[in-house]
Amino acid sequence: MTEQKAIDGCKREDRISQKYLFDQYSDGMLMVCLRYVKSLPDAEELMLNGFYSFFNSIDKFNAAQGSIGGWLKKIMVNECLMHLRKKGGLKIVDEGHATEISSDDGLLARMNAQSLFKLIMELPAGYRTVFNMYAVEGYSHKEIADALGIAEGTSKSQLNKARTMLQQKIVAADLN
Repeated sequence: MTEQKAIDGCKREDRISQKYLFDQYSDGMLMVCLRYVKSLPDAEELMLNGFYSFFNSIDKFNAAQGSIGGWLKKIMVNECLMHLRKKGGLKIVDEGHATEISSDDGLLARMNAQSLFKLIMELPAGYRTVFNMYAVEGYSHKEIADALGIAEGTSKSQLNKARTMLQQKIVAADLN
């Protein structure tokens, strides 16, 4: 089945088409959710809620505006942000701009992706959320500010603080 046929089938509420798209994207979307919440059960629930929203709004999807994967990812990020807000886990303090910091690319080159992911998950929720939205998902500071209801400067500050903390964690992990 092609992706376009699956999308057309989903618009007709065809379960086989829905299963096809779910099978194609569920692993990747679960990883998106895991970047925002630490608990696998929470991430799985958010992913399922995201797919539910996706299938209920599939009629609004227009391939000319972007890929189905990009649209799904946006839905998943929004589900995670709503969850973090509801749980009170998204604490962002409005602080002045932090200064840019230099990085030691040699330390990063020696780390595997799983170790880096683990360190990112240790960041406080606000730092982790802004870091993921900017560095991983590719959102601009304006988009992050709009999505989180914060100032652009706060987004920049949170990102810089996340980078600083992550670098400290990388150095500490390298010393061990």
